[in-house]
Amino acid sequence: MPIRNHVLAAVSPADYARLVPQLTQATLTFGDILYEPGDRIRYVYFPDDALVSLLTVVDRHLALEVGMVGREGMVGLARALGVVTSPMRALVQGGGTAWRMSAMAFHKSLGQNASLQNAVNAYTHFLLMQVAQTAACNRFHDVPARLARWLLMTRDRLNADQFRLTHEFLGHMLGVRRVGVTTAASELRRQNLIEYQRGHIVILDRPGLEKAACSCYHALKWSAK
Repeated sequence: MPIRNHVLAAVSPADYARLVPQLTQATLTFGDILYEPGDRIRYVYFPDDALVSLLTVVDRHLALEVGMVGREGMVGLARALGVVTSPMRALVQGGGTAWRMSAMAFHKSLGQNASLQNAVNAYTHFLLMQVAQTAACNRFHDVPARLARWLLMTRDRLNADQFRLTHEFLGHMLGVRRVGVTTAASELRRQNLIEYQRGHIVILDRPGLEKAACSCYHALKWSAK
């Protein structure tokens, strides 16, 4: 069976064979919270076809997405840096499967597995770029362009043109109120780029959505391939 997660796929065959006994397949369900800020990281996850949002929580209830993790990466990256608690909320945005590994086994393997360390280092660099680009995007680009970018990034990772989303969820992703989500979605719908009703979005015109998206989409496109 081909390895779909890019971090695991970058590990040498010999090193991967040593990891296999420590990996178990987990089913991640939409809306599941893998960690809250301050939670001890007991497991790390390597998504296959699931999608996890990384959110910064402010004042205990306000949340803003700063990154997303699909098959290109891993959840629980702080553990690679020797940090045992999560700095962010990890929320399952797209249900699917992932490979799960105990955080202790992962940390131990990093010291014994050079190709795993190299793969994790490469992904760490990309995730830092994603967080920085997302911060700039939230500050400088308008909401419809950000929504188009976010929908494309989600589509690339889920490999699907339709997925489940609520106004509340999109508000967290984009850092805007419900009315802002409604206005942005209505603008994209007016251009016949998407359909959006009852918590579901369908992408009708991907090329058109790419034209409507901000430049950050192309800056962050590496991880979806």
